[in-house]
Amino acid sequence: MSAAPRLNPAAPADTGTFIAADVGGTHTRVGLVRPGQGGDSVAVLAHRKYVCADYPSLAPILSAFLDEFTAGHGGGVERVVIACAGVVLDDRVVNSNLPWPISLSELRRELGLREVLFINDFQANANAAQCMAPDDSTLLTPGVRDAAPGPVLVIGPGTGLGAAVRIPHGRSTVVLPTEAGHTAFAPGNAREADMLRWARQRGQTHVPTEHFVSGPGLVNLYNALCALDGAEPALRAPAQITEAARRGDTLAREAVLTFCALLGSVIGDLVVVSGARSVFIAGGILPQLKDFVPDSAFHPRMLDKGVMRPVLEGVPVRLIENERLGVIGAASWYLEHLRDEAATRSTA
Repeated sequence: MSAAPRLNPAAPADTGTFIAADVGGTHTRVGLVRPGQGGDSVAVLAHRKYVCADYPSLAPILSAFLDEFTAGHGGGVERVVIACAGVVLDDRVVNSNLPWPISLSELRRELGLREVLFINDFQANANAAQCMAPDDSTLLTPGVRDAAPGPVLVIGPGTGLGAAVRIPHGRSTVVLPTEAGHTAFAPGNAREADMLRWARQRGQTHVPTEHFVSGPGLVNLYNALCALDGAEPALRAPAQITEAARRGDTLAREAVLTFCALLGSVIGDLVVVSGARSVFIAGGILPQLKDFVPDSAFHPRMLDKGVMRPVLEGVPVRLIENERLGVIGAASWYLEHLRDEAATRSTA
């Protein structure tokens, strides 16, 4: 692999073209972006998906992308915006699902960048979701299409479980990132309570929601059900479990249907907490499972929140299937960040 390209020091800071990266535990998606027409949208000039396990760190991924795509743009890319689960603490990204650590200052130095910014991945998704028209998504709540004005919940089970809330604020919005995947798993019936006990018997004092509601969580869920029924687990990956469920494998099908039910329950809890009036599920594993949702307890479990049921009955849930969502969201957030900075300078 070639060394990181050195960027043109004479390139203007306001060149308008920058890199947005959606960094997950399994894949990293990178886009070369610039402001769209009028500056209120994002134009993606190039996009590529990388397998994280194929690279020793994030820097070689970004280096490979820069090598391939920035030559035609004068080598003037000086900024990278990273969307990733977790938070930044003392320059490092705190995330339990990444295959390698990320230091923002080391990335800046290794790639010769002027600036590296970080945004929570679901904060980015929430910024992107506001750009999506209803036709860009799949409705998961038949008969419940129209949303009342108010906060919007964006959630997605992938390598972990991410969530953010977009809140109207005057003529703009505020996006509140969360670490909802690390909240304690809450069983909704006896079978799920047995799953929780199984996880605790394996040495976990804190069983997070994403232990069962995520891509790896589907495997954990299947293993738990096998253990409870005294069966030997024969499936090792989410895709294997999903395919076995389609073939009629009893435990695999129970695992997938339970996963959908648990996701519905978690969404209901987060809607109650946030006051959300609509929900977007952003990618992750659910596109591979969406055909199971109508046969599952997804919607009934979402609604099963006691006196809050009438409120939840009016909340539509949509699935967004757009691989560029995180890249678009990170870029959208960055452009808004620049506009806010410019407005602050103009009033100073």
